[in-house]
Amino acid sequence: MKIYHNPRCKKSRETLKLIEEAGISVEIIKYLEKIPSEKELTDVIEKLKIPAVELLRKGETLFKENYKGKKFSNKEWIQVMVKNPKLIERPIVVKGEKAIIGRPPENVKELL
Repeated sequence: MKIYHNPRCKKSRETLKLIEEAGISVEIIKYLEKIPSEKELTDVIEKLKIPAVELLRKGETLFKENYKGKKFSNKEWIQVMVKNPKLIERPIVVKGEKAIIGRPPENVKELL
């Protein structure tokens, strides 16, 4: 199991805590420091079974000022997220071929 984690985010910390309390070994990927590649992000989005645009943090100032109202393909949105990892929704938990967004953190329970 792995978690794309931002330690400054309360929801991300709560999700990680639920995984650790379940006694499951987890690889922590601090995605703001180790930015996922385009291929890695594509794989995660496929496991989430969502369009790339649904993984964007639309409340971020960066999104509002530069991308709000724009229409891009999945590939183009993924490129935007690779260039601006701050726009990636968090936390994302991946287990095998499944993934969830830990908002709310209790969503992770379906992977435990």
